[in-house]
This record gives sequence, structure tokens and C-alpha cells, in this order.
Amino acid sequence: MRKHPNPSKAYENLEFLNSDDARTIRILSEYQEPLFRLKKHKVNNTVLFFGSARAAPENSDSVLARYYGEAEELAYLLARWAIKLKARGKNFVICTGGGGGIMEAANRGADRAGGKTMGMNISLPHEQHPNPYISPELAFEFHYFFMRKFWLVYMARAIVAFPGGYGTLDEIFEVLTLTQTEKIDRRDICVLLYGEEYWREIINMEALAKHQAIHPNDLKLFKYCSDPQDAFVFLQSRLVPHLKSPD
Repeated sequence: MRKHPNPSKAYENLEFLNSDDARTIRILSEYQEPLFRLKKHKVNNTVLFFGSARAAPENSDSVLARYYGEAEELAYLLARWAIKLKARGKNFVICTGGGGGIMEAANRGADRAGGKTMGMNISLPHEQHPNPYISPELAFEFHYFFMRKFWLVYMARAIVAFPGGYGTLDEIFEVLTLTQTEKIDRRDICVLLYGEEYWREIINMEALAKHQAIHPNDLKLFKYCSDPQDAFVFLQSRLVPHLKSPD
């Protein structure tokens, strides 16, 4: 009688798992694995930072360079405050897309405050490597942009958008669209556009209302700010109602 080797279990078959037929399984994994890990580490909610990966203090010729330090300071203030809150689990964890620039600055500020800090990286042809200030247990790597976007926004109770390019604009407008259409409850999240001079030059929101492309009330879906302390005070007032009470 011919003896056959034991067949592989389906979930150990890498050829299958990387095939087109298993795409739904990979998508589901990018939902379930972060959910499992966030529950394990008792993360209740986050403050999400968007912004350019090109903003770096060593790039002093760039107009974006100044925002690195301001993003780090704001994240530091938020994390230092959140650590002292008497609540169940971890509230208002600083979260970013995991890369360099503004993302690195925010993770760095939270790490400097002694807080846990989250990074949700995306695998790209030109690799974006996770910055070194992300807490290892809260470092995520995504293949699918839409699953990464889901997790970036789903846990967020505030979004701080620093100056950035296509990626930042894409993320901002998706969040504003979700709140405008009430797919996200307006009471559950606030959007802060940091660097008023930059954003008013890049996007003329008032013109959208003037031409009736949006309702005037849609201009209330976000707030401008240009100072870390002012931004902290505003965010603090908006975040307190979402604080989980202690056991």
C-alpha cells in the first residue's frame, strides 16, 4: 500500500492563503487580529494624528519642518494627561499611520510622556518602515488600505490633521464625508486641522459652502488651530465626555 504524507491543514497552506481565492480570509484577518490585540491590551479609544511623512526637523529648508516639533509637543501633552486619568483600560492612546514625519513626531511625543503609542503601518512598493517610537505590542502592519483606514478611524475620538499631501487630504476628506453623512456620529469624533495658514491656503472650505457644494453647517465639522497648547485645551474639552469610568 502506497503511503502518503499527511496533508496540510487549510490554515497552514501558504499557497492557498496567498491566493486570490483566500482574499476574503486575508481581509477578515486584518479585521480580527487588530480587534484581538486591542482588546488584549485594553485600548478603549485613540487620538489619531495625520500629516506629512516628509515633515522632518533635519529638513530645515522645508516649510513643513516646524510642524514636527509641534506635533510632538501636542502628542506629549495629550499622552501625559491621559496617563493620569482614572479609568478602565487605556484611553486616548496616540495613534498614527506608523511612518515618519508627523507620524513619527506624534508617536515620539507620546513615548516621551511615558504612554503607550500605536502605529498602523501599510506595506507599500517603496517600503514605509514603522518608526521606532511605536509600542511593539501596538505596532500593526496592513496590506489593505481600506482595512487600515477602518482601524485608524474606528477607535478615534479625535483626529488631528497636520499639514500633508495626497494621503493626508484623502484621510481628512473621508472622515469629513463620514461625519457629514452621519456614518460617524458627529458627537463621537472631532476633527482639528492644525496649521490654519496652511489649510486655508490649500483648501478653501468657505468656497465650497459659497458655491453650495456643502451646507454652511458642514463648516462646523472641523476646527482650525495653530498652537499646541490651544489644541490641547480644545481636545481635552472634547475628549472628557468619552472617558470610560473606573470599575
